[in-house]
Amino acid sequence: MLKTFSITDIGQRRNLNQDYTFTSERPVGNLPNLFIVADGMGGHKAGDYASKCTVETIVETARECKAENPETIIQEAVEAANRKVYDTSLANEDMNGMGSTVVVATCRPDGELIVANVGDSRLYLIGHKIEQITRDHSLVEEMVRCGSLTREDARNRKDKNIITRAIGVSETVEMDFFHVRLQEEDMILMCSDGLTNMLEDTEIKMIVDSRNDIVGKAQELVNAANRNGGKDNIAVVLIEPFAKNA
Repeated sequence: MLKTFSITDIGQRRNLNQDYTFTSERPVGNLPNLFIVADGMGGHKAGDYASKCTVETIVETARECKAENPETIIQEAVEAANRKVYDTSLANEDMNGMGSTVVVATCRPDGELIVANVGDSRLYLIGHKIEQITRDHSLVEEMVRCGSLTREDARNRKDKNIITRAIGVSETVEMDFFHVRLQEEDMILMCSDGLTNMLEDTEIKMIVDSRNDIVGKAQELVNAANRNGGKDNIAVVLIEPFAKNA
């Protein structure tokens, strides 16, 4: 049985929280459950609007979508969110150029996890090891993939937050999908880069392993990111797909 907890935090340096999350352990339309993390970008209030609009449009579209295939539902919902944010940015000069990352997930009853992402918000699978399932749509990630930059050097680049895909920055959007078979001991972490820029993957796993309850795990991840500088907003969604005491 699913057990979840979500939290966002403004961090130590920002005046506005532009991260936005949604969790539902219950069905949303034809999806068995739905989890979303979005990280807005843009001027004052524009990024805040972009992430909120992205999440709310995905939820609304998923709820009304008549398709039965989860990937089809998520794709239609993300595309609808892209159109809404894009059209709003064109109609409002002070919101021009705004956008948002997004990572979306649903857990099927048969133990399959379906994930989609745009941008550099991430989904991890944490069990015996920590594994990043999503792939960042960012400039430095493309450099790592083509071999011109090492993973270690990528963490210290000043341009590491330049993303190559986002919701609402163009008329169409391309998302990546991932299908994962969940194991009984797995925990799912969805987060914004406000967490992953402050903590190494090994630190994230250590924190998750060191706390028994899901609330404590999430809160300590946020606390650790803030202790390490808290340079951005922080969003964390934790999911125990096979929780014994949910």
